[in-house]
Amino acid sequence: MTIPSTVDRQTAIVLILAAFLGMSKFTFGSAEFFDQELSVFFNVGPESLWSYVYFFGMQGLTGFGIPLFILFLFRRSRHEMGLGLGNIKLGLWVLILYIPFATLGCWFLSGQTSFQETYPFFRGVLHNWRMFALYEFLFLFYWIGWEYLWRGFLLFGIEKTFGVWAIFIQALPFAALHAQRPWPEAYLSILGALLLGALVWRCRSFWIAVPIHAYQMMAMDFFCIVRLTNDLK
Repeated sequence: MTIPSTVDRQTAIVLILAAFLGMSKFTFGSAEFFDQELSVFFNVGPESLWSYVYFFGMQGLTGFGIPLFILFLFRRSRHEMGLGLGNIKLGLWVLILYIPFATLGCWFLSGQTSFQETYPFFRGVLHNWRMFALYEFLFLFYWIGWEYLWRGFLLFGIEKTFGVWAIFIQALPFAALHAQRPWPEAYLSILGALLLGALVWRCRSFWIAVPIHAYQMMAMDFFCIVRLTNDLK
């Protein structure tokens, strides 16, 4: 790859903004921030479902809404921004083949105490399946924002400068943001980031990453709940 002699404005802005927007998850975009700073204004207690409504919504805004606005300023088409359907047949086949492996993997990992202590984030769903369904539905807003930030905004936003190496670049912050998770998940996130990045690159659409990641989380939450509630009986 030839090293560019000048800085591409879009690449520079995307790289800088991706860092700021990714950091927002741990600052003003977190459920903890809502509990500590905002819950009193909405007259709700801490660690309620509203904390996660805020958390998921802010990730949707910072990961999807703001990046989308920025790329529109650069007058990029839907295809260039990874928003089209792309190679949907390939994406669906990968999803179908992935589900059995994800299911088995989540069942195995959910048996570890570290995962049961982490998932689900909102413990209010432990004995309420209706709340669980609502919680997982709302989680979709999070996944759209999370996946687009890395597999859309960053991946396609810097491809003009870095080409296929953008797959590896988007994997770095994604993996780093999993450092505080249980160690098997932390290390698997490196491989997952590369494979998802490659799939999105091949399909030319970030959308396929959303159901893949959402299913994986839903399965993990479900199996952890089953194990935890059985232990509590």
